[in-house]
Amino acid sequence: MTTILITGANRGIGLEMCRQCKARGDTVIAVCRKRSSELDALDVEIIDSVDVRQIADLQALRHALDGRQIDILMHVAGILSKQTLGGIDAQAVGQIHLQFDTNAIAPLLVTQALMDLIPQGGKIGILTSRMGSIADNDSGGNYGYRMSKAAVNAAGKSLAVDLKPRGISVALLHPGFVRTDMTGHQGLIDADASVRGLLARIDALTLKESGSFWHQNGETLPW
Repeated sequence: MTTILITGANRGIGLEMCRQCKARGDTVIAVCRKRSSELDALDVEIIDSVDVRQIADLQALRHALDGRQIDILMHVAGILSKQTLGGIDAQAVGQIHLQFDTNAIAPLLVTQALMDLIPQGGKIGILTSRMGSIADNDSGGNYGYRMSKAAVNAAGKSLAVDLKPRGISVALLHPGFVRTDMTGHQGLIDADASVRGLLARIDALTLKESGSFWHQNGETLPW
């Protein structure tokens, strides 16, 4: 039986991933800051009060998981706010920093805290965005989100290099433009379809492709 730990598990893509993994027979460890009634209804293991930006919280999470094995670590927690040129004031800068902390630095910290629980053959999936692609940027704007996702792409590539000797592979995954709370329920795809694609990508992942950047539909994305 595969054990999968999912951050940002209380809503949106993380919640749907918990639902689908539970349905296919995986052992699900749902990690979040605040549990939701929808997550409670799934009857999976929940570890709440975990802020992925806080090292002390991650140390407590690692302690709670002592003796466990994590076959798949899925970094889903993330935030989005929009900053446009001409409107980047002190408040906007604070929002940019918050996106970096949550979207880029937190996956690195979580991986560092839990990597000794991931066995040879284990896998790490990092939800990023094609908005972090420099080559694909033809619309500008969204400064904090774009920069934070480009940064996590860089971190994920380095993790793939550093963890390869341990037999752990890493995928950088774009979920698509998904209709969730984070997008104001605007988008081109629902969470259930996105998660099916994301899980297909992580299931097919091998060390040979580790460090690659994919759309959930299987398309390789440019850096």
